[in-house]
Amino acid sequence: MTFKKMFHVVFAVLLGLSVRAHGAVILQYHHVSETLPAVTSVSSETFTKHMQYLKDQQFNVIPLNELISQLQAGQELADKTVAITFDDGYKNNYEQAAPILEKYGYPYTIFVNPELIDSGKSYVMTWQQLKELANKGALISNHTQVHNYMHLKQEGETDAQWQSRTKKDILNAQKRIKDEIGHDYKYLAYPYGEFNNELQALIKSLGFVGIGQHSGAVGVHSDFTRLPRFPASGFYSKLDTLSTKLDSQAFTIKALNYADSVTSENPPSLSIQFDMQDFHKSQFACYVSGVGQANLEWISKDTVHITSPNKLKKGRSRFNCTAPSINKKGSYYWFSQPWVITP
Repeated sequence: MTFKKMFHVVFAVLLGLSVRAHGAVILQYHHVSETLPAVTSVSSETFTKHMQYLKDQQFNVIPLNELISQLQAGQELADKTVAITFDDGYKNNYEQAAPILEKYGYPYTIFVNPELIDSGKSYVMTWQQLKELANKGALISNHTQVHNYMHLKQEGETDAQWQSRTKKDILNAQKRIKDEIGHDYKYLAYPYGEFNNELQALIKSLGFVGIGQHSGAVGVHSDFTRLPRFPASGFYSKLDTLSTKLDSQAFTIKALNYADSVTSENPPSLSIQFDMQDFHKSQFACYVSGVGQANLEWISKDTVHITSPNKLKKGRSRFNCTAPSINKKGSYYWFSQPWVITP
């Protein structure tokens, strides 16, 4: 092989490696318990298996604030980077999850509802317990005051009134966390994982990062008003499927267009414009929860229009889209679009 040919081969390999956006994954848990409903729980044994898998496979487990700040700065994260999160601040996180995480030396984040803590609800941690975990390295962040459906307007409420009420809820919760724990990370996990365009715009205007419950990897091109997380409880706790998600990549999305994630349009639809350098469009596929394979129409060489062949049930639903990476064999790009179908 001539030097010129060798140069082009090496350049092509390096280019192929550089264009693949390294994916990071955020895991979402609720309960670590043997007695609570399995849909949002994992047992201590299963949770330990998850943590041992991360160790055995040499995953780079980092605090959520490091993950987010690096991505916001445009810095690619190393492959196999993971952040661990919990929603709601349940007492079993303190009693069962925290000792396991401490054993492995893994950082984690707990999203809490300050008003529920202040009212002494028996199923959530106290401020003292949260302080203890924070002193050991846990991050405590915002899940709103009382875990309401944030996008819903009250009867007779105007857009301006909704915005004022929701802003007050977010900022009051943030102040309570700062007063009690000292943390002031502007990360908000949407209750129930539900958000709409108005809520995303409000979150952005307040300088917060919005975090959902829809599946997918995160990268430098992610929308920081709707970061995805992979649920790891209940049905999703099985390691044979979770392991694939842990090794997933973030699509580089140039444009994402849809009417709204909370919508009466049924079936809903969206179009995505991609950077296509690391996957073949012939291998791109989307599935609709409760329905099956989605309809795909490639309207240009890099833009696909996605629709469901059937109407979706009222309430929460998703389009999950994947494609195998060309350069990293066995790894998949993963994107999820959450929907809330209204009457």
